[in-house]
Amino acid sequence: AASAPKPLPSSGPKSLREMPHPLATSSSEEMGPALTPSPDLLLPRSIADKDLSLPNGTPVDTSSPASSSSLLNRLQLDDDLDVETRDLFVTVDDPKKHVCTMETYITYRVTTKTTRAEFDLPEYSVRRRYQDFDWLRNKLEESQPTHLIPPLPEKFVVKGVVDRFSEEFVETRRKALDKFLKRITDHPVLSFNEHFNVFLTAKDLNAYKKQGMALLSKVGESVKYVTGGYKLRSRPLEFAAIGDYLDTFSLKLGTIDRIAQRIIKEQLEYLVELREYGPVYSTWGGLEVELSEPLEGVSACIGNCCTALEELSEDMTEDFLPVLREYILYAESMKNVLKKRDQVQAEYEAKLEAVALKREDRPKVPTDVEKCQDRVECFNADLKADMERWQNNKRQDFRQLLMGMADKNIQYYEKVCVT
Repeated sequence: AASAPKPLPSSGPKSLREMPHPLATSSSEEMGPALTPSPDLLLPRSIADKDLSLPNGTPVDTSSPASSSSLLNRLQLDDDLDVETRDLFVTVDDPKKHVCTMETYITYRVTTKTTRAEFDLPEYSVRRRYQDFDWLRNKLEESQPTHLIPPLPEKFVVKGVVDRFSEEFVETRRKALDKFLKRITDHPVLSFNEHFNVFLTAKDLNAYKKQGMALLSKVGESVKYVTGGYKLRSRPLEFAAIGDYLDTFSLKLGTIDRIAQRIIKEQLEYLVELREYGPVYSTWGGLEVELSEPLEGVSACIGNCCTALEELSEDMTEDFLPVLREYILYAESMKNVLKKRDQVQAEYEAKLEAVALKREDRPKVPTDVEKCQDRVECFNADLKADMERWQNNKRQDFRQLLMGMADKNIQYYEKVCVT
């Protein structure tokens, strides 16, 4: 007779492939083929075998980083993204203010040019408001749960601090929405999503919104799993490393964001004082003819400093801060995908344990367990591919951001230096 089933071992200290399968016996008696776990769930044979690291422009392998902080220090600034032939171009421009009886809102023109067969026409132009972009993102999350969905800029602003109808705010949001659609357009899976097609082409998007869950794909339905309170035993090492990296990255970037905002606030306060300071010298020069020339020179110098500081503050507000905020939100989106992956693995482990407890002498592994394993493999593959793509985008964006801000600071000091 077959021996009693063994409990499901933890996936932490050793790889799933090394674990005895719940359907296997401890004796030489054959119970049929054992279920082979996904290779993506395996841990490295030896942590000391290689220099462990997360991807930073290179494909994710099965190794883990020596530390999450070391990843932040190894940000490369080289430009090595492959240039691919593109067949879909999307732009967001021409914001317009609409004043209605019940509300006031802004719409943006979304222009699409494409040669893809999925589109009936080569060019489309539709108008969308922020809530339409939000609808698109929610639909992408529902129908593509294994993929990283780019973040949207925050919807709400603090009243009295930022005027959401001001020209500056609207332009900043337009840039963010344009980048959001370009992120999707560049994605090899998301760009072919049916909801994205509808968003780009439908004249009346409200008709599709009313359909609610009708357009939800089977992929989205497949992840509505219930783990029954089962908790993941342990993340595989590479995904644990990704989680640690995202926590550290969010923390560091959040600190930079807060300090940058404080610097901008202090610059603006200083600018107010400078604008009051300069005219005093002009007034003084009018009272004392013999000192008028040097006093007017000081006044002109202060005026020049005001102009240069105002430009620098605008550049930080319009270019620097939005990128920081986008990547803080990006990290949160990646964490959400990682949590979904963990839920699928937890379901997989729970099903394996249930099979072990209800073991019967049968030659085949239950179909639902195999399907659950497929979902784990799908999540692992998609998450690693999106992580690599995200790292590439991050390297490009931060290279452009940091070099741009360095140039702006150089220009600022050149303008304020007295020769």
